[in-house]
Amino acid sequence: MKRFDVIVGDITQSDAQAIVNAANETLLGGGGVDGAIHRAAGPELLEECRAIGGCPTGEARLTTGCRLRAKYIIHTVGPVWHGGQQGEPALLASAYRSCLELAAAHGITTVDFPSISTGVFGYPVMQAATVAERAILAFLEDHPEMHQVRMVCHREETARIYRQMYNFWFAATKADRLDVEHKG
Repeated sequence: MKRFDVIVGDITQSDAQAIVNAANETLLGGGGVDGAIHRAAGPELLEECRAIGGCPTGEARLTTGCRLRAKYIIHTVGPVWHGGQQGEPALLASAYRSCLELAAAHGITTVDFPSISTGVFGYPVMQAATVAERAILAFLEDHPEMHQVRMVCHREETARIYRQMYNFWFAATKADRLDVEHKG
């Protein structure tokens, strides 16, 4: 089992211990992956999120998985893209780190992420992939207890960019490279 991988799939069908929800600050549901997770998890998730009372950008909150296969949902709020000059990379990295720190604090060893902030928040995928992978791989280096972290991309095009950025920035040898044509 690879400790880090990029796959194409439906994150709501994940069998990881925790999936990450790319939420808005209210945590009360929205479009994209947030809406899909809320629909799949059922109305119990909305009740848990109401009790939390929101989440600032760059932080994370934990709920149960409700009706999902995943036991937990880690909700995080990524930044809205404003051209990259308003702290977006630091906020996006913080969102990924906060999720992984929360997972580790609760003994969660497998986590699946969506591509945070690249939908309606408008973060360019290539830049987001680099920030995400840098944060994830740095965390994995310092936390051997984390067994597996995956990027679960909704589309092959997005997954291909994540794999290419991994291969460009992080693969030390050909054996380390992620298969760019891998279909999940």
